[in-house]
Amino acid sequence: MNLLGRSVLTDGDRLDVDGASVRLKVDRRARRVSLRLDRTRREIVATAPSIRRLPEAAAFARQRAQWIAERLAELPDAAPLAPGLLIEVFGRPVRLEAGAGRARWIEPADGSTPRIAAMGEGEGYARAVVLVLRKKALEVLSARTAHYAARLGAPMPKVSVADAKSRWGSCRPGLRGAPGVIRYSWRLALAPFEVADYVAAHECAHLLELNHGPRFWAHVRALVGDERRHRDWLRAEGARLHAFGR
Repeated sequence: MNLLGRSVLTDGDRLDVDGASVRLKVDRRARRVSLRLDRTRREIVATAPSIRRLPEAAAFARQRAQWIAERLAELPDAAPLAPGLLIEVFGRPVRLEAGAGRARWIEPADGSTPRIAAMGEGEGYARAVVLVLRKKALEVLSARTAHYAARLGAPMPKVSVADAKSRWGSCRPGLRGAPGVIRYSWRLALAPFEVADYVAAHECAHLLELNHGPRFWAHVRALVGDERRHRDWLRAEGARLHAFGR
């Protein structure tokens, strides 16, 4: 509290604007107060160049209540997980079903639609399904990473998956004999295989080039061809993937 008894706004605070939650953010690189929709986190961000100007950012957000409501209405609906739902995993239809015991992926011997069986209800069921999807994402993306690292003549990096909010993948090349590290968003399992495959090629190219310069893109295109359609797909559909299971 300040000396006048009013709350002091800080970076990360949230305010209610006609029922919508707005996150306040300080970005010292910003030149002015601004509002934006973070489609990945499904929230509005009010940015100020300094803590001193956060009240100005808050006031600006309140003035733009209608704009905020319109932007949030553009977001895809949340997609809760429940038995009976048909989803796509790396482009393949997969049926969710109720089951006993540990959540698992079921690959029918007759080649019919795969299934994910999990027990529980509501959020518990969703967490169990996501655990299976994370394992499938790690399996497939590890295999594609091994494939592209070998094609590039780079040592196989360590691979992991996480629920990243701002990146589909990240790469830390190996140093002094230690293996590199590539981390992917598990939500790539919800994208078409060729899109997830492009991300694997992209991150493997960073094992050789720590930038997005001409040589980097030459490596990517040698692996997967024209990458622009995959990047466009992620820009158009990324928010939907992040809404999955919420």
